[in-house]
Amino acid sequence: MNLLDKLFEKSARRVAQNSSRRGMIKALGAAMVGGAAIPLLPVARAADGAPEAPLRPGEAGDPTSCDYWRYCAVDGFLCECCGGSVNTCPPGTEMSTITWIGTCRNPVDGRSYVISYNDCCGTTQCGTCLCQRDEGDRPLYRADKSNDVNWCLGSKSSIYHCSTAIVVGMAFEE
Repeated sequence: MNLLDKLFEKSARRVAQNSSRRGMIKALGAAMVGGAAIPLLPVARAADGAPEAPLRPGEAGDPTSCDYWRYCAVDGFLCECCGGSVNTCPPGTEMSTITWIGTCRNPVDGRSYVISYNDCCGTTQCGTCLCQRDEGDRPLYRADKSNDVNWCLGSKSSIYHCSTAIVVGMAFEE
């Protein structure tokens, strides 16, 4: 026990000799100011801890037509015509893990929405409802903005079937 007491006494004396009261007050003040600034950090806060409801903009138009508002940057066969929907892949296919995006204006509410175009992969091409709308398409050096890439390359099967158009959020207004 005597050895332990001597060890703590020696450590306490070393700290006392190498530090001052002003240094201690300075460190304590910095910790208080830093602690008070923590709530000011940018953190996403959900209201009441409830999960956000999925974004459901008003719909108008025919989802099997190339003129449908969500298809402003689509390039491929529409899953709506191939046994799926604008949000889901047909049975027997899987949704690609990588996508391209576009920003389309909804005529119902006049707002712009970010649309994720996910290819459905795994079986041969659907062959119906081929659409190619290139609004906002970028050259291939910006692959995330281009619809000219086979996005099934990140999936189990690289065989393209059709494309979905999923609303992922509201776009910032300019």
